[in-house]
Amino acid sequence: MADGFRNHLGKDDTLPAEYRLVDRADPLGLDPEEMAVLLGGLRVLGANYQKSDLGVLTTTPGVLTNDYFGHLLDQDVTWTPSAHDPEIFEGKEASGKPRWTGTRNDLVFGSNAELRAVAEIYAAADGKRSSSRTSPQHGPRSWTWTAST
Repeated sequence: MADGFRNHLGKDDTLPAEYRLVDRADPLGLDPEEMAVLLGGLRVLGANYQKSDLGVLTTTPGVLTNDYFGHLLDQDVTWTPSAHDPEIFEGKEASGKPRWTGTRNDLVFGSNAELRAVAEIYAAADGKRSSSRTSPQHGPRSWTWTAST
């Protein structure tokens, strides 16, 4: 059986890999934020099925960082399906140089609006996003997003 948290893709599975990821998160009672932080943490720690490097989006595997989210959402990297397996994606720099590999379980954090919002928060250096703006009618206005973990 597929296990999206460990990037194990089930052979002959009729459902997309990201569906199986959610299927695994549900019995654990994980909300989207918890699912994201668990998956990102497992990836940077290198805790994949058969020690695969798929989705290990860090230059320092084994060190718990937020690299996974920052590299996944890096606007200088373009993700395309691999020529040898449509379930595996290659992240390439503008020069065409390969940088990362991942699966649908990883890329769902860039393609699904709710999960992308979570990933953007975790990609921030401190896990928080803050911004401020000035409204001509209401003066300065600020807000802060924080992730609930």
